[in-house]
Amino acid sequence: MKDIAEFAQSLADGRTTSEALVKLALIRIEAHRAAGGAAYISVDAEAALQSARASDLARASGYVPSPLAGLPVSIKDLFDVAGQVTAAGSRLLADAPPARSDALVVERLRAAGAILLGRTNMSEFAFSGLGLNPHYGTPLTPSAEQRIAGGSSSGAAVSVALDMAVAGLGTDTGGSIRIPAAFCGLTGFKPSASRAPLTGTFPLAVSLDSIGALSRSVADCILLDQIITGDHLDTRAAPLSGLRLAVTRDFVLDQLDACVAAAFERTLDLLAKAGACIRWFDFPELHELPRINAAGGLTAAEAWHVHRQWLDSDNAQCYDARVAQRIRRGAAVSAADYLDIKIERQRLITIAGERLGDADAWLMPSVAVVPPKLADLTDDDAFFATNGLVLRNTSVINFLDGCALNLPCQRAEELPVGLSIGGLHGQDARVLQVSRAIEALLQGNT
Repeated sequence: MKDIAEFAQSLADGRTTSEALVKLALIRIEAHRAAGGAAYISVDAEAALQSARASDLARASGYVPSPLAGLPVSIKDLFDVAGQVTAAGSRLLADAPPARSDALVVERLRAAGAILLGRTNMSEFAFSGLGLNPHYGTPLTPSAEQRIAGGSSSGAAVSVALDMAVAGLGTDTGGSIRIPAAFCGLTGFKPSASRAPLTGTFPLAVSLDSIGALSRSVADCILLDQIITGDHLDTRAAPLSGLRLAVTRDFVLDQLDACVAAAFERTLDLLAKAGACIRWFDFPELHELPRINAAGGLTAAEAWHVHRQWLDSDNAQCYDARVAQRIRRGAAVSAADYLDIKIERQRLITIAGERLGDADAWLMPSVAVVPPKLADLTDDDAFFATNGLVLRNTSVINFLDGCALNLPCQRAEELPVGLSIGGLHGQDARVLQVSRAIEALLQGNT
């Protein structure tokens, strides 16, 4: 699959049209759905084709607002799109009034000329790292038979992996962009939380929610980040030689699947041979995270604030039982408990700054395991244990209010494995510079 720059050049050269690209995407979506695929909850084919034709006319008149102009993009089902219902992957809101206006990030995508194809599937209310959805089906990774795509932005990942969109707009509260990117062999960027506006986005936990894109390359993620945040960061690739890359010995390297461990070690070896300085360090305080979040943490507390009226009514039967169980944990988090978690969070953020020091980026496996098999997640105990392990590494970055990008680092014959390139709040530009450099290295050694 081409990246956005290649598609943009094909449009500029007249070798294709927006209408042709959208028609092809719609054909792929129809085939995917006919085969039982669950990437999209809804598709607005006619509106997409009308927008594509309008884009082609605008291009013929010399108006091309961005490299994304005329290209098909998918939208996660928790963003408002004018005239559409924002159901957040739930039956609860399926009959809610349509949105009166676009979410601000969706408005910015439209202004950039993106063609909105449809709403992608997700874990209900974005509350799971696995992507299972009993209402609309569970998207599976195209990379391996009967293995999950990861969540919560499961459909967004599959839409890109199966060339049904050039990029997918998603959210990330504990890993919901980076996990499906890792499981589907894609690039996914979670920016510092405050950079992309949440207006018009159904919340999970506003203290942690971030908006970003899943795509084919770092360059594509950078372009989408520029559009939805309005920031034009210096993201020129950093020279690998002399880069200071920090790697934590403990916690994030516990319980690694053998495939993940091998791919991560191989990547570190490649980086060292390219001249990067790999600095191992201890971060024992990370082991305190299970205790800090034992009652559900900020996510459960803030989700309960949003959902308590529904879950205390007959509407509770509309929920995925597993999601409802996780949200209900927030009812037991007192105001004092909530403030204690906030204090603990700030303490660990300060320690993280000391531990990372002058590192250019913090490396870890994005997820400790390869994509689990769907059949292994039917039992509740297995589901919750797997969900916790899958979310463990990515949620470290969210709790520390940082930013991170996932890069695929497996070989062609291997199951998908993601490399996390992270930093603390506001270090987005440096993370993207380092990501460009590492992406080039990995692409030359796959």
